[in-house]
Amino acid sequence: MGEKLTLFVGTYTRLGSLGIYTCRMDAKTGALEQVAVMGGVENPSFLAVDPAGDHLYAVAETANSKGEGAVHAYSIDGDGSLTFLNQRSTGGADPCHLAVDATDSYVIVANYVGGSVGMLPIRPAGHLGERCHFIQHEGSSVNVRRQGEAHAHSVTIDPTNSWAYVCDLGMDRIVVYRIDREGGCLEADDALTVRAEPGQGPRHFDFHPSGEYCYVLNEIGSTVAVYDHDGRSGRLSGKQLISTLPEGWEGVNGTADIHVSLDGRFLYASNRGHDSIAMFAIDPRTGELASIDHEPTRGKNPRNFALSPDGRFLLAENSNSASILTFAIDAETGQLEFTGNEIEIPGPVCIKFKP
Repeated sequence: MGEKLTLFVGTYTRLGSLGIYTCRMDAKTGALEQVAVMGGVENPSFLAVDPAGDHLYAVAETANSKGEGAVHAYSIDGDGSLTFLNQRSTGGADPCHLAVDATDSYVIVANYVGGSVGMLPIRPAGHLGERCHFIQHEGSSVNVRRQGEAHAHSVTIDPTNSWAYVCDLGMDRIVVYRIDREGGCLEADDALTVRAEPGQGPRHFDFHPSGEYCYVLNEIGSTVAVYDHDGRSGRLSGKQLISTLPEGWEGVNGTADIHVSLDGRFLYASNRGHDSIAMFAIDPRTGELASIDHEPTRGKNPRNFALSPDGRFLLAENSNSASILTFAIDAETGQLEFTGNEIEIPGPVCIKFKP
C-alpha cells in the first residue's frame, strides 16, 4: 500500500460546502490534506466508488419540481480529481444512500423522503443509464413524528452480491431484495423482510467479514441489532439488541453510521447528541456484541465515518462543526486514540476511499 491514500468526502452544500472533496491521507500518520473539489451538485451527501476505483457515484440529496433527486456519475482521474459524466433521476425525493454491485453493473439507491428504492444500470464507460427499476415502499410505525411514512435509509449488498438489504427507518423494516442482474430488477420476498422492534428506526447496516453475521444500526432507538445471516437464502435471524450509549446517559441522541473492523473483532457506531463513537467487541463464536467504551469525536453531530483500507485508522466526520478527525485503532483492544490530525471541510457526511 502506498504512503498516500486517496479518499472522497461527500457533503451537504446547505452547510456551506462546495461539493465533493478529494483528499489525501498519509497511511503512516493518518494526516489529511485537501487536494481538489468538484462542484455543480447540490448536497452530494453519500458516495459510492466502483470496485475498480475508476468511477464515483454521488447522490444529490434534494428534489426537483417533480419531487425527484438524482445520482451523479464521475470518472476518477489519476490525481484523484473528478470529471463529471452524467446524472440520472432516482425517481424519489432526497436520495441519501447508494451502493454499486460487485460486477459494476448497477447502482441501487435509497430515497429517504420518497421512501423508495431505485436501480440504475452502469454503462461500460461509467455513465449511468435511465432507471431500470423502481420500488415504492408503503408503511409506517409508532413514532408519529419520524415514522409517519416510509423512509428508505440505506442499501447494503451482501458478500455474495446476491441480496440487497434496505433499511427503512419509517416502516421499522429491513426489506430484502434478490438482485436480478440479467433482468435489471430487484425481487422482493416478503418472507425475508425483517421487522425491527417498534420505534427503533433502522438506518445503516454492515456485514461481518465472515458473512455469517450482520449488524443494523437503529437511529431512533440508539441501538445495534445483531442478526445471523444465511447467504444462500438471504434470511436474517435476530439474536441481540444493545445500546450505543453509556449506561445512565439521558440526553437526546440519534445514531448515524456503523462499521465492522477488517479483522472482524470490533464494531463501531456513531452517536449524534452524545457525539461519540461507540466501540464494541465481537464474540467470534456468536457474533454478539459487548460494549468496550465511547470515544468523543471532538465536534458536533458526527454522521458517517470510515475505516482506512488497512484497518489502522478511523476517520470521524462532525457535520455541524466542519471537521474530520483521525483516530488510531488499537489492534488488540479496539480502542480509539485521537492522532491530533484534523482537517476542516464544511458539512462532511460520507467518506469513501479509492480502492
